[in-house]
Amino acid sequence: MILSHFEAFEQFSRSALPRLDVAATGVFAISGALQAAKARQNIVTFCFFAAVTGVGGGTVRDLLIGAPVFWMHATMPLAVCLVAALFVWFMPARSWPHHAIDWFDGMGLAAYSVYGAAKAQAYGIPLLPCAVMGVVTACMGGIFRDVLANVPSIVIRPELYVTPAALSAGSYVLLTACGMGLVPATTLAFAAGFMLRGAAIRHGLNLPPYRR
Repeated sequence: MILSHFEAFEQFSRSALPRLDVAATGVFAISGALQAAKARQNIVTFCFFAAVTGVGGGTVRDLLIGAPVFWMHATMPLAVCLVAALFVWFMPARSWPHHAIDWFDGMGLAAYSVYGAAKAQAYGIPLLPCAVMGVVTACMGGIFRDVLANVPSIVIRPELYVTPAALSAGSYVLLTACGMGLVPATTLAFAAGFMLRGAAIRHGLNLPPYRR
């Protein structure tokens, strides 16, 4: 039996997926704050980078699918971003491993890909646009962060970035469309995207460039 859009959204809201949203917001916010640390910015800029990176992709998603912008109706998302900024501010720079920005960004990428696709699905968006919404949710925060930091956008760097996001979002949409439960579909889709992004970070994996 096909659920109505309202019933689907109610089921979505009661699931564990909103917690994935909070986790993704937090790790993306950390990546934004780390970018501010790399640029030797002040505490206010730390908070701004963390907030824009943490909620940027979700804001674009909600505007496109016609949902209320999530951080305008709840305190938690911005609070998570500010706590992440303060956490990075007070941690010594030597405590962060090499490529810390990339690894935190990779976790946020996989998590937000799944969450973005799931939220679009709950709002009755068709399957292919759902997957695209997952990619948009995952990638836009990092794009905003890099534009603010005046560094080359992460989506045009050689190693795979958009592809892992598409893998997570597409896997989630396909698995749930085939009847798999939310928890196993979320787990598998997140793991697939994060593992591919991790392999890209460690080994520089990339797709063949245009050569014509």
